[in-house]
Amino acid sequence: MQQIHPQRDSAAWIFQTWAAFGLSIGMTTVGIVNLPADNWIKGFMGMGMAFSVGSTFTLAKAQRDFHESKRLTSKIEEAKVEQLLSQHNSLK
Repeated sequence: MQQIHPQRDSAAWIFQTWAAFGLSIGMTTVGIVNLPADNWIKGFMGMGMAFSVGSTFTLAKAQRDFHESKRLTSKIEEAKVEQLLSQHNSLK
């Protein structure tokens, strides 16, 4: 049976994604803090940003879990097909 190895991301890619995430959160926070508005408006926008970030992480995890479950299901189906083929070949 063919082994499928998970693809590994490079350290540079991981650094770039975390740097972009940190930069975007930091710059958005600076923008909200320096917004010419009352503090309750800034707080509301900050809560909105925090909720958006949290829900983005949740969505990414759900998508990853769905992808991994489909991959596992296809591996199981492939193994069943291989078993059927080997049984068919041994009957000859």
